Amino acid sequence: MLLTLILAPLAGAALLAAWRGAGDRAAGRLAAWWSLIPIVLVALLGFRGANAQGLMADWSLDWIPDAGITLSFAVDGTSWLFLLLTALVTAFVLAVSIQKGLTSRSYAALILVMETMLLGVFTARHFIPFFLGWEMTLIPAYLLIRLWGGPNAPRAARRFFIVTLGGGVCMLLGFLALQIGVNTMDFGQLTEMASKGELAAGLATTFAGTGLTGPTLLLTVAVAVLLGLAVKIPIVPFHAWLPDAYAEAPTPVTMLLTGLLSKMGVYGLLRVFLPVFPEVYATLAPWLAALAVATVLLGAVAALAQKDLKRILAYSSVNHLGYCVLAAAAVVASQGDRESASSAISGAFLQAFNHGIIASAMFFGIAILESRSGGLRGLDDFGGLRARVPVLCGLMGLAIFASLGLPGLSGFIGEFLVFNGTFGLLPWAAAVSVLGLLFTAIFLLRLIRKVFHGPLGQLGSNWADLSASERWLFAPVIALIVIPGLWPQVLLQFLNADTLRLLDFLKP
Repeated sequence: MLLTLILAPLAGAALLAAWRGAGDRAAGRLAAWWSLIPIVLVALLGFRGANAQGLMADWSLDWIPDAGITLSFAVDGTSWLFLLLTALVTAFVLAVSIQKGLTSRSYAALILVMETMLLGVFTARHFIPFFLGWEMTLIPAYLLIRLWGGPNAPRAARRFFIVTLGGGVCMLLGFLALQIGVNTMDFGQLTEMASKGELAAGLATTFAGTGLTGPTLLLTVAVAVLLGLAVKIPIVPFHAWLPDAYAEAPTPVTMLLTGLLSKMGVYGLLRVFLPVFPEVYATLAPWLAALAVATVLLGAVAALAQKDLKRILAYSSVNHLGYCVLAAAAVVASQGDRESASSAISGAFLQAFNHGIIASAMFFGIAILESRSGGLRGLDDFGGLRARVPVLCGLMGLAIFASLGLPGLSGFIGEFLVFNGTFGLLPWAAAVSVLGLLFTAIFLLRLIRKVFHGPLGQLGSNWADLSASERWLFAPVIALIVIPGLWPQVLLQFLNADTLRLLDFLKP
């Protein structure tokens, strides 16, 4: 079932490419319906549950046996959560694309290709398939921004491609060093060796001619891998590609970028980086904590300075994903406090999942504003819309309040768990990062005041409220915001056991 799940979107893309007689709208509808297949398969995996090893499914193939390279994939509770996010956001993006007239066959096929690559990243258990999926997402993302984006899309797409490709090269160099030093890039084997302190020793033996010690070599490798992840998350100051890419991409593609591509970096940080590099935590802890605080605060401050709605939410994404980095920094500094570390890392996983849903909902609201206004999306272009389109303002406002972290909505749970764990591990970083919550409240409430309240401007005086199809598109997303906020265990049940296993690298 796992291989079928990973390849199903790619098969849909191939079908679209072969279906030459189909019109664009028919192709878009086929892609949207096809995107339901991964949702069903992911749901079946969830209902089937995990075995004694904590796995819901696994599949592997010896690809290059002489180099110890296998195409190895597996699904446990945490990776299942990211598979669910990928399937849901992709289906949502394709449905919104049809609503907004983006229905060409090539456009839909590129989104399905990207979905297969994402599913591969979130299930890979060896660096080579992980890296192949990681880098191959760049091609459809670049084309989607470049071909269907705004007037400055070529520059934004080029910058996105070069910067993120550079990050990927850094990560590749780091893992190639591990392959040469310890003869494996299998995540499980690397984690086991790291727990025994064997990675630094292996690197020291292999690269003895460099004159560097094992810990120094391992720290260099860890920094290279962290750079690759930092670009994708993105961590300040490696975020420069993000605002232009989010602003110039067509809004459904922006939903894809913020909902899924940034989550690759978070997943890699929590599931790959943390277990493989515990030997250098003592050196990395203060630096990672400083980067986390900078990402939280500077992302929020930058959002305060923006007037373009898409740029506001772009920097808001930087701010919110900074909490995931804060959790990782707390785990690095945990010194064996498994209880606080478990809270922080569970919160980071939930924050990533919930942010993907909430951000997609907010950008959908902006897409509706753009379509009603003829492309306008400035903070000062609107006003008083609540009097004319109350349903749109109410649903979009609910997503905004979830992003703000209002109790009872999904955004609150992840942030609470992150701070609950971080205050016990890195109290100074947690205390400073709380200011990010204040700045977030300021720029999001300003958005609500400027767009929804005040006198009704001429621009929105003749607008119609949400159509039936738009309401049906909003409904499942709002449900995914409300239900986990009221009943977080619906998601936490998939994380609890896996989080404890993931934290086995912590020394008591």
